[in-house]
Amino acid sequence: MKKAMIIIVIVGMFGWAVYDLAFQANHTSSPDMNKGIEQGERGSDSDKVNDTSNDKENKTTSEAAVGLNIGDIAPDFQLQTLEGENVKLSDYRGQRVMVNFWATWCPPCRAEMPDMEKFYQNKDVVVLAVNLTQTESNLQQVKDFVNEFTLTFPILLDKESKVATNYEIRPIPSSFMIDSNGIIQYKALGALNYERMIQEFEKMK
Repeated sequence: MKKAMIIIVIVGMFGWAVYDLAFQANHTSSPDMNKGIEQGERGSDSDKVNDTSNDKENKTTSEAAVGLNIGDIAPDFQLQTLEGENVKLSDYRGQRVMVNFWATWCPPCRAEMPDMEKFYQNKDVVVLAVNLTQTESNLQQVKDFVNEFTLTFPILLDKESKVATNYEIRPIPSSFMIDSNGIIQYKALGALNYERMIQEFEKMK
């Protein structure tokens, strides 16, 4: 488990470095180039993952197996929120759900959060933001982050990284769009913008 946490932290630090380099490049590039960099940062990884979904037909729950690929039933989990409430993914069966894995020290996560809050406010969607709590310095950092961005969706605490490990999370943020049957319809490795969230949400039933 400690090795997994070290890998996650190293990947996060590498992502931070890439994000910082891209941010510096924004100040030296033309406006058109800036637009391309921003789209690349927030869309390229998730586009690559989503390409595989076009080759798969929607499955019913009875036809699907539990797994992490598009068309699979999302693995169930139960975690506590910041307020101490127990939340279980399967409790939201019948609703469209976005499960997002994040941490306060992750710059792309910070960039994504305002769009996630807007998405949650504007659409009838369940957002479960799973914090990699074991990688945080302390719980107060998570609380301060939530207050800073005025987040109103549930913040789940993965204190032992069991859920992140089960979902084979490497880069963060990582997101899974799960339809009302509990089936993964889209997954993204990297930050999503509001437009992509809406686009993938509208595809789900």
